[in-house]
Amino acid sequence: MGLLNKLLGIPPVGSEHGHMLDHMLEIVHWFMLALGLGWSIFIGYSLFRFYRKRNPKASYTGVTSHASSHLEIGVIVTEVILLLGFAFPLWATRVDQFPDPDVRINAWAEQFKWNFHYTGADGKFGMTNRFLISSANPIGIDPEDPNGLDDIVVPELFLPKGKKVEIAVTSKDVIHNLALVGMRIAQDADPGKVSRMWFIPSALGDSEVICGQLCGAAHGNMKSLLHIVDQKSFEGWEKDAPKFRDTPFGAEAAKKLGLSETPAATPAPAAPPTPAPAPAVQ
Repeated sequence: MGLLNKLLGIPPVGSEHGHMLDHMLEIVHWFMLALGLGWSIFIGYSLFRFYRKRNPKASYTGVTSHASSHLEIGVIVTEVILLLGFAFPLWATRVDQFPDPDVRINAWAEQFKWNFHYTGADGKFGMTNRFLISSANPIGIDPEDPNGLDDIVVPELFLPKGKKVEIAVTSKDVIHNLALVGMRIAQDADPGKVSRMWFIPSALGDSEVICGQLCGAAHGNMKSLLHIVDQKSFEGWEKDAPKFRDTPFGAEAAKKLGLSETPAATPAPAAPPTPAPAPAVQ
């Protein structure tokens, strides 16, 4: 991470594409610093040079040199370089080149919390129905779809390091924004619409999930956590995480579908009988 990024308190990058974005941010920050210093010097000089007592009579001739035009052209050229050389290529890789993901998640936003929906062991999302949404079924998983019984719905994100992650983002009420600051990526959550984003986590650890779109009076409290763990830990978490079938609503659905709440364990084979000792020879 660059010097200015550190001074501005930007958290460490945690995704593979984030380094390119941080590099662009560092250039932009130096460019803005140069502009800020330049304009400050110009304003200070103007206040000193054209102080009323020094110039009691206004001059309407105006600027006669072309220095300002050259500066404006330089600013435009720099902005074009930043757009064409950094922003557009980075944007293209994020929106035009979606790879096949290793992990797929649905993110559901609502005032003022997040719900993250995982497929479970079968790798298939259960169908959802907005008319089934309730406090017991926050994303409206359809109880008649057996694919949803092993689905996981949690308020925090758990992801494996080094795997391609795709998150489909939507909202249940107003416009929100899923902002993963450590991953250097964000996506709007629009009601009635599904938007996708993808990234590859590159560093273990925890970071903050926030809403990047003003969404109401408690917008600042709409936070969650992102946990990046190794593959073994992720598999263990996925195995132990509460499933839809573990909830009262899901257990009743499993019973109606004729499926057990938890798969029955296979009994261990019985040990062979120990032969009786042979009688001693007299």
